[in-house]
Amino acid sequence: MSSDPPLGAGPIVLVTGGSSGLGAAVVTAVARAGGRPLVLDRRRPGDGVPWIECDLADTRAAEAATRTLAERSGGLNAVVTAAGMDVPGKLADVAAETWERIVAVDLLATAAVIRAALPYLEASRGSIVTVASTLGVKAVGDATAYCAAKFGVVGFTRALAAELAGIVGVTLLIPGGMRTAFFDQRDAQYRPGPDAALNEPADTAAAIMFAISQPPGSCVREMVVCAEQESSYP
Repeated sequence: MSSDPPLGAGPIVLVTGGSSGLGAAVVTAVARAGGRPLVLDRRRPGDGVPWIECDLADTRAAEAATRTLAERSGGLNAVVTAAGMDVPGKLADVAAETWERIVAVDLLATAAVIRAALPYLEASRGSIVTVASTLGVKAVGDATAYCAAKFGVVGFTRALAAELAGIVGVTLLIPGGMRTAFFDQRDAQYRPGPDAALNEPADTAAAIMFAISQPPGSCVREMVVCAEQESSYP
């Protein structure tokens, strides 16, 4: 028997990357708050959560899947772009296809999903939360693709907030490292050590819920959420 909370009839929230990590934590938080999470991911999310299998690097497919889920569910109240990937390494050592896939998943898919969701969010006066990174405001070596993508998310979101002011709420989330599987496939030199200061994804998800639950006329524009001893911020 599943231990997942029952799905409610509250706000409809589309979460990219909702089958694991921060995305899965957001799905759980939405359901516990009485909302209805929807997921775009390559893997099946928790039991009973409506989803479409989608490789977000295919941005046209991501747009189509977003529209399909929104139509099936009767609209959208919020979008959280939690999907992300990284393969650290020196620019000359990371295959071009991998480098470009990181940018596609982390940045281009963010814009594609939001573009497709906008008509539904405008109709509901809904909310958007984009997930950048502390490496979207602080650059480090061996992370050119990830920094390019996440710096892009920061700029994209700030421009989008100006564009949609008074129409759709837009929040930029800048999270630090979290205790997820995000680091598991990395070479050992790029993994956090056993004593690394990492945040719990549920705590970051709680901040996202705060942002999307703001009353009309109020918007949380930007949030930095990280462990107190996060090494990549400030």
